Parts: sequence; C-alpha cells; structure tokens
Amino acid sequence: MRIYYLILLSLSLLIVSCTGKKTEQKNVADYAISGIPFNEVQITDHFWLPKIETNRTVTIPASFAKCEEMGRMDNFLIAGGVMEGKTKGEMPFDDTDVYKIIEGASYSLSTHPDRELDAYVDSIIAIIKTGQEKDGYLTTWKTIDPTVSPASWAPPGERWENLATSHELYNSGHLFEAAAAHYRATGKTNLLDIATKNADLLVRVFGKGQLEQVPGHQIVETGLIKLYLLTHKKEYLDLAKYFLDTRGNSSIRETWGPYNQDHIPVIQQEEAVGHAVRAAYMYAGMTDIAALFNDSSYTNAVDKIWENVVNKKLYITGGIGSRHEGEAFGENYELPNLTAYNETCAAIANVYWNYRMFLLHGESKYIDVLERSLYNGVISGVGIDGKTFFYPNPLECDMHYHFNSGGSLTREPWFDCSCCPSNMCRFMPSIPGYVYAQDSGNVYVNLFVQSTTTVNPNGIPVQLELSTNYPWEGTIKLAVNPASEHEFAVRLRVPAWLGKQPVSGDLYTYLDELHDDFSLKVNGESVSFTEENGYAVIKRQWNMGDVIEYQLPMEVRKVKANDKVKDNRGKIAIERGPVVYCVEGADNPEIDQLSLSCHTSFAVTLEESLLGGVTVLNAQATNPHEQFRAIPYYVWNNRGANKMKVWLKAKCQ
Repeated sequence: MRIYYLILLSLSLLIVSCTGKKTEQKNVADYAISGIPFNEVQITDHFWLPKIETNRTVTIPASFAKCEEMGRMDNFLIAGGVMEGKTKGEMPFDDTDVYKIIEGASYSLSTHPDRELDAYVDSIIAIIKTGQEKDGYLTTWKTIDPTVSPASWAPPGERWENLATSHELYNSGHLFEAAAAHYRATGKTNLLDIATKNADLLVRVFGKGQLEQVPGHQIVETGLIKLYLLTHKKEYLDLAKYFLDTRGNSSIRETWGPYNQDHIPVIQQEEAVGHAVRAAYMYAGMTDIAALFNDSSYTNAVDKIWENVVNKKLYITGGIGSRHEGEAFGENYELPNLTAYNETCAAIANVYWNYRMFLLHGESKYIDVLERSLYNGVISGVGIDGKTFFYPNPLECDMHYHFNSGGSLTREPWFDCSCCPSNMCRFMPSIPGYVYAQDSGNVYVNLFVQSTTTVNPNGIPVQLELSTNYPWEGTIKLAVNPASEHEFAVRLRVPAWLGKQPVSGDLYTYLDELHDDFSLKVNGESVSFTEENGYAVIKRQWNMGDVIEYQLPMEVRKVKANDKVKDNRGKIAIERGPVVYCVEGADNPEIDQLSLSCHTSFAVTLEESLLGGVTVLNAQATNPHEQFRAIPYYVWNNRGANKMKVWLKAKCQ
C-alpha cells in the first residue's frame, strides 16, 4: 500500500497526536448476554485463521488500492477543495467503501499491529476530514455538486433532499461504525471526532419538530448506537430510535413503501419484505432498541419477522433475498436456485442480526442460522485468492444465466457498486467475536473454532482453550481453567443439524436419522447435563485443568425442502455438519444427469491440496448417475466458470 497523499500525511499525524486520548468509559445499558469481543479471542483455527489472514494480507490492501484507483479518496479531496474535479464513481454511497475498509483494517490492527497500515489509515482519515463541511456534513457527491448525481436512480438535490435514494444517512452509518472500530483498536479519536461531529449535526437536523424523515438505506441506526455505547451521548441512541419509530408512519411523513421497509410502522411489521440488506440492517437496529430500551413492542416485531424469514424465506446456505429485481425478498417460499440473489452483504447482515437475537434471547436457534450463513452464504462471496468476489450467490449455474454483478459468470475483482468486497473486509476479522459469550453465571460456546480466551463468570477469570478441526471433524475439546475453584455453567451449543431440521421450523427437513448422538465427558468421564434453549448445560465446580470432551457426529445428511418451495420439489440437497455441498461441472462432466436416491451413500475425504483444503464427498451407488463428487458450496467457482447445483434430482422424498 502506498501513502500517496503526502501533503496530508503531516496533517494526519498532527491530528492523531492531538487527539489520542481515550474517552472515559462508563457503564451503560446493554444486552443481558455479552459477547466476548473478537480482539479478546485468539484463534489458531485451521479453517478460519487462513481466511482471516488472507483478508488482512490480500483483501484489505487490494480493496484500498481499488478505492485509490476508482477515485474514492479523491472525492473527499475534491469536496474539500484540495483537488479540482467532478465526483468520481457511479454510486452515491462510494464514500462507504472507504469507511468499511477502514473498519476492517482497524479490526485487523486490534489483533495484528502493523505500523505501515496504521499510518496509511491515519492518512486516509486526514483525507476524509478535508471532505467534511464545517458543520459536520459529510457526503462528498452532494458537497462537490448537488445538482449532479453519480447515479441515474438517485435524483440530485441539496442536503437531505431525496433521502429515499441519496444515501446520506447510509454514508453516516458506515462512518460511525468505522469510527467506533478505529477508536477501539487504536485509542485515537481522529476518526471518532469526524463521526461525532457528523452525528451531532444529525441530532440538530432530525427529530420531532425538526426534519421528520428517515434514511432510505438503513444502517445509521446501528452506527448511532455504537457511538452511543462509546460516548454515552443519549441523544445518539434517541435519534436511532426516532428513525425506527418514524419509519412507515404515514401520519408523520409520506412513506416510500415496502422496498425500503417503509410501508407500515416497524413494530407492526411481521414479514420480511423489500431490499434484503436494508431489511436485515434495520432488523439488527430494531433488536438493539428492543434490548437497550427493554421495549416489548420491538421484541415482538423482530421475533415475528425472524420466524417469517427462517420458516419461509431463508436459503439452505443461510442466504436471504431471492430476487435480482430490487435485491429483495420474494414472496413466502419464493426461493429459486438459478436466479437466486443472496447478496453477500445480505448474508453478512443476517449474521449481524442473528447474533443480536441471540444476545437478546439466549437461544441457540439464532446461532444455528448465523453458523449456516457464515460457513456457506458469507464466505462463498470471496474467492480463495482473497481478491475476487461474488455479489449474488446463486444455488445453481447453468452457464447461460449470467448471475454475477456486471453480467459475469465468474468471480470479479471489483464492482462499480463495491459494497460486497468492502463488507468482506470489515466482516472477516470480526469472526472470532462470535465464538463465545457470557452472562453472570454462564459461559456460552456458540461456534466451534480453535481458540483461546478469558471469560469472567461471576467476576472470576476463567481461561478457555478450545481445540478442534471443525467443520471437517466433530471432536471438540474445551480446557476450562478458572483462577480459583468456581461454580458456573458452561453452555455448549447443540447444533440444529444434529436434529430433524437444519434450522428452526419446517422449511427444511432431513430425510435420514443420525446413527449416533453427541456425547459429553469431563476429564474423561461421562457427565450429567441438562439441555436448555439448544445448549448442553454443565453446571459444576470447575477447577484448573478440567477438560470437556464434546463429540459431534459428522454424518452426511440429505435435506428436503418444504413442498411449498416449488423450485425444490423432487430434489435433495446434501450437508455434512454446518457445510452445504454442491456439485460442480469441474468434477462432474455429466452434471445435468446426476441424481440422488435414499440409498446413495458417501465416502468422505479431506483433501488438503484442493481449494484451500476441503472435505470432499464422493457418492457411492450402482447407478452411474448417482456417482458424483461434491465440494463445499462456499468454494465453488474457484476453478473458473462452470455449471453448479446445490439441489439434485431425487428418487426418494
């Protein structure tokens, strides 16, 4: 990475040196359950660590380079009068690519200090500062020339005009999230100062008796809440709630309809509709409000919407949003495979929302959806090279329907609308933060990722060390080392894929029963436990050197969709553990003739040299059309464009 705006580097260093003091931390309201932050979890996992390292060494630098090449940084300089020119780029939210990559770089700096990256980020923050107007306003295309929009679908206009499409508040939301991440990583307030100046402007502009409008594209709500949790300025939290309270309320303002989730008040919504990314970001914000205000109306709403998604609108890969048109949810049970959209950003947003739902309710069913999205619909969005991407993630490719953004049949190095690559930058380093959680007397183990951390049930430090080769193997060992003998409960998630359905509800059902159940031992001996909210709960006096052995049966399972999903009638998908499999033309020349029967069996082989190291399923049958090779869905299209299917014709139902 090169720091090419040398005229601003000295300014950035001055800003950092003057504002490096941390703000005072205070206790604030929050969820009853607390996640263990990603920077307090040290992972040594064979599955996730290489992917996070690729993100650090390839994806983040390549994405910053693309932002330089595409003029993303130039726009801040043009807005600030340091450079002459017109707006560069084709989207009104191009500023957010810079913010999201800074967020990812900040997360990376938290766990992997890097002086060069740190200095580069500071130089970019100085550039951002030049583009901010004196009162805190920051959306470069409107500052440069509000009479000319970079996108035909986003009408020009002065500040706050055409908020349905201007993305001014969306830009703010990603700025706020980046600023919170950067502050927590570095203790510097150079970006936080820019963000709070912008947030203070929003507080002065929006609200009852002021400009009674809402964002066209949600995320400012969660961004404001993150700023509130850092600064403890309640007006930020109140504004986030105001934006949600006002959305869909036709008695206050002219509403924009279901595409923006603006058709009825949010607490009356029961079905996921419209643009899937906007929706899931909004549902995450609603869940925050439910927790921070202890608001039952918000809790009831997100519960009903979640049930709708999981029972009627969730792809088996954890993806959401079935329609290319509007990047949107379809009708109930509208889950096509060839034309599935499943935007990478939507899968990421689905993780954000489901994690909040877990923190709110403490039930493992939300982590089941999170895990499914994580191991399938999220990481399918980036190639194993770390620098080629999917925007949509279909469940079938016939080599005729050009599914990827820009009409491509393969992964692309960047997009004019580059929200997905930059979202991967910020998401990947945060994965360790989804592994563990705690409340006063409980330690939750949600994901099975080889790692160490320290938790504090009842205020007593306890070091945890988890060893596993998940998702390829089901053996999990957890060393529990309290500072002193101490009673608390360890809650180990019992994955839904061990039961009759991959996730809660009847959208998908397994056709076969597991031959074995999970087993639990402590210090080599079977132990009594209870099952509660999807967790195996072991409550006891723990001592230094205690080890839990948790064995999950990793069997290949056949999945049937609800008959109301017309595209999957007469078809079966296959899974092993949390991983959804597909067949690809690179392995199966006669892919269109392949089928499954109830009697098809599988040979399981871990191939370290294939596609970054994956477990491959080889179907065994007498019928040649039932003999095939299946690979994990998330690695498809890494050997060039070719046909692919997740759902295969079935001879049994």
